[in-house]
Amino acid sequence: MTYTNPDVLGDSPAWTTFIWISFVVSMTLMIVGVYYLPVNWWIKGYLYMGTLFLTASTLTLSKALRDRHEHERLVNRLKNARTEQVLSKYEG
Repeated sequence: MTYTNPDVLGDSPAWTTFIWISFVVSMTLMIVGVYYLPVNWWIKGYLYMGTLFLTASTLTLSKALRDRHEHERLVNRLKNARTEQVLSKYEG
């Protein structure tokens, strides 16, 4: 019998691979696309810088949202445990 706990399960390897492939392909295509633009070097530099900052801020935002979600799950689990503890005292 396999023990499955929804709090312990993570993303499947296929999903993780898909995410990494999508990230690498999109970043590569953006960099190559900017490189072949028929514009001055300073415009390309601006677009590269914008790509870098947009990517970094997206990663930071997703981490912050994930951390907040995990914090809320932990708080809810603690509240449920306290409620169960109080109820067991009054029932027993």
